[in-house]
Parts: sequence; C-alpha cells; structure tokens
Amino acid sequence: MTSIDRTLARIATAALAATFAAVMLTAPALAEDESSLARGGKLYDRWYKVIGADKPTQSHPLYPAGTKYSDDAGSNWRCKECHGWDYRGVDGAYASGSHKSGIAGIAGAAGADPAAIADTLKADEHGYGDKLNDQDLADLALFVSKGQIDMDRYIDRASKAPKGDAAQGAAYYNTVCAGCHGMDGLKPKEMKPFGAQMGNPWEVMHKILNGQPDEAMPALRALDHQITADIMAHMTTLPTER
Repeated sequence: MTSIDRTLARIATAALAATFAAVMLTAPALAEDESSLARGGKLYDRWYKVIGADKPTQSHPLYPAGTKYSDDAGSNWRCKECHGWDYRGVDGAYASGSHKSGIAGIAGAAGADPAAIADTLKADEHGYGDKLNDQDLADLALFVSKGQIDMDRYIDRASKAPKGDAAQGAAYYNTVCAGCHGMDGLKPKEMKPFGAQMGNPWEVMHKILNGQPDEAMPALRALDHQITADIMAHMTTLPTER
C-alpha cells in the first residue's frame, strides 16, 4: 500500500468513525423523546392506569354538570374525555354524541412550552398537581406540545375511513399485532372485536401510536404514521362479531 493509499484509508476510517459517533449521539435522544411522548399519550388516555393509582371518586371540577359522564369520575378525569381522541374537543369528533362536553381541544397547545403546559396541569382548576409526579407531568406536557398528530391526514373525518392500504396493513398487522390480537382481531376475549372498534378510528390510532395503558402493547409512534393508517385499513376488513 502506498503512502497515498494509507492516507486515504485513514481519512475514510476517520470519516466513518465520525458518522458512527454522530448516529450514536443522536439516536438515543430521539428514542428517549419518542418513549416520553408515547408515555404521555398513555397518560392522556387513562393516567391512573399508567401510574397504578385508584381512579378518582369525585368528578373533575371543570367537567360540565348535566352531561352523560358528569357523575363518572373515572371517565371525566381522563384527558381524552374532555379534549377528544382527535385532540379537537368540541371542534372534533366530540362535537356531538354522548361524549359532547363543549370543552375545547388541546390542538391550540401544540408547540407550546411544555413547562407552561405542566404548570397549567398543576393549577387548581386542572387539579393534577397532587395526582401526577414531576415526570408524569413532564411526559404528559411533552405529548400535548409535541405529540399530537393531525389525524385528518390519516382518517377521513366524514366517513371515518382510514386513508391507508389494507393489503400493506395486513403485512404489518399479521407480524406486529396478531400475536396478541389474533389474525382475525378477536383477542383478547374481553375486548370488542377489532373490526367493531373502527367506529372510533381516532381512538384506535391514538392507541396504536402510544400503546394501551397498563398493558404490554408496543407503541408504533417512532415509525412512519402511515403504517398505522395501513394497519387500520386492514382492521376494517376484520370481523365485527365473534
């Protein structure tokens, strides 16, 4: 090997080492951010299941009286019950129906300072200061700030149909989801069949992205969100009854 060859080899090796170092420095930060966002999404869903606490027994002070869930503290303390699975509250899927509360969504808080969001959650009106610890509040606030998905990109609001490829979704579902939920989507037995759950595609998308509280369900948030839309498109082909 000539001196020029040795010099070029050293340069190539140094460049490869620098690239590897850059990947190793950035990848853990991304993974940790995504895991925090997913945990925040589960807290948004049912925080007391995530932290292993008893569900509240007194209704949330901000939840309006005279509505279907106004006397159901286990429901009206869930963030999703006020702000919706699509994060739009009264301007989204909860504009009508049994979950209508008239409360605004969290879409307006997207991109806001997570510390300010955490302060709002701890304030007396929201009342989470004595229920969630600092890490819980940080994860939930980060989700509100950076974890919301524009679901209209993946779900047709009028028809509720996922904007996905069912054939491609079958490959994802059969290799990622079927181990727990069955090829036909009929497991576990205490759950509604997967085909029947597609009446609320926003809830399905939220749970696929973030996981199910207090369950060993993988969160697909770190993957291209179109994968979730494809999985949901396949779910529309599954049985709706056992």
